[in-house]
Amino acid sequence: MNTNNYIIRLENKEEQREVENLIRESFWNVYRPGCSEHYVIHILRNDSAFVKELDFVMEQEGRLIGQNMFMKTVINADDGSVIPILTMGPICITPQLKRQGYGKALLDYSLEKAAQLGFGAVLFEGNIDFYGKSGFDYASKFGIRYHDLPEDADSSFFLCKELISGYLDGITGVYQTPKGYYVNDSDVEEFDKKFPPKEKLKLPGQIF
Repeated sequence: MNTNNYIIRLENKEEQREVENLIRESFWNVYRPGCSEHYVIHILRNDSAFVKELDFVMEQEGRLIGQNMFMKTVINADDGSVIPILTMGPICITPQLKRQGYGKALLDYSLEKAAQLGFGAVLFEGNIDFYGKSGFDYASKFGIRYHDLPEDADSSFFLCKELISGYLDGITGVYQTPKGYYVNDSDVEEFDKKFPPKEKLKLPGQIF
């Protein structure tokens, strides 16, 4: 990867549909037949928890090749307090450039900017093999539980990174996913009609 052949900047309103198509191409048939992530970001942009200052795209030679965004949310601590945090995603790189270092570059840049804005921690669902390279660890090590998940269930998908060292010291509690991430399948189907037709496939490794 040539570190001089891309820029990372804030998303412009006029390119939102292009970003949604990029996300659609990246997530299509990955976790489920088709995908919903392009509709999710379409909805989240109008959510009060959406952080416009952390809505990034990665551009190479005038073409969008990646994006990442953040939402404000909270941990409902066991002592009754409410701890402000961030969650993240969708984050993606165009399929042609995956596994070449662009994703980590975008992620690290995004996290640095979030830290500069004073946010204390990021929690979200992801693969430790990738996100661990950028300082994420299992949220269970911080005493944070995923909402609605039984105590004996596998929570290895639930990750955390402190942006302020010690921000979660002494905190135990339950992470809350912003409601905007929950979308109706019929709404996704209707929204998807605005994009070029693509075949939905049931593939090995999908989780939905």
